[in-house]
Amino acid sequence: MRTSWKIILLIPTTLSWGCFGESFTEQEKSSTKGVEPLKKVDIVVVYDNNSYDERLTTAWGFSCLVRCGDTSILFDTGGDSSILLNNMKQLKIEPQEVDVVVLSHIHGDHVGGLAGFLEQNNKVVVYLPNSFPESFKNEVKSSGAKVEEISHSKKLLDNVYSTGELGTVIKEQSLIIVTIKGLIIITGCAHPGIVEVVRKSTELLKRTPLLVMGGFHLRWKTEQEIKEIIANFQKLGVQQVGPCHCSGDKARRLFESAYGKNFREIGVGRLITITEGELE
Repeated sequence: MRTSWKIILLIPTTLSWGCFGESFTEQEKSSTKGVEPLKKVDIVVVYDNNSYDERLTTAWGFSCLVRCGDTSILFDTGGDSSILLNNMKQLKIEPQEVDVVVLSHIHGDHVGGLAGFLEQNNKVVVYLPNSFPESFKNEVKSSGAKVEEISHSKKLLDNVYSTGELGTVIKEQSLIIVTIKGLIIITGCAHPGIVEVVRKSTELLKRTPLLVMGGFHLRWKTEQEIKEIIANFQKLGVQQVGPCHCSGDKARRLFESAYGKNFREIGVGRLITITEGELE
């Protein structure tokens, strides 16, 4: 019988009021020397509640496949493994292609597809926040996959980093990818605050953000609050934006108005390619 793993919310018994993890270790900093930023990255959205490719199923949640160099990373797994796997099949993405899984936070719409995915490919490393329940970690290990727990900011692969656990009640990590044109920052739900996630990422890697995409958690924000967030994005030098999932239609409209041609419509099936030339 397939395990669902649809955990809705984890509330720690002791709250930590520090928003951010520590910076990279000296060893991690030195390991970036001589590493050329990525010249090409492909991002395919394989699970989202916004439509883009009519062949695919939309459902509440988020997941995307990131191809960088010889490595494929599955960031989050959506809420339902059958939808995730069927969408991947329609997009001609084999589960065995995935080398690494990164889970942003414990909510079911981001981890619900993992069990079914691991039945297809357990030869992966699963990077998850340290705050995840031990029972969840043990389920992943029992599948045959390797578990790596993330507390602080960490280098995962060449040019691929985790922000580390951010936030308090809902702890969450985001993914940072270093490209020749700037940082790609991918968020699951941005519960710690999307501006804080972007600021933390730029502070860690001392580079400007090329693209920020994923769930911005703005469905419940007022128009004025969203406009202030957009102003902060612009101050931080964010060049391209792709809000989806829990960002909300109002936020998507306001970001599109502010960013114009640099707004990226994101929905299930969307492919974004970053190269030395223009972002496609």
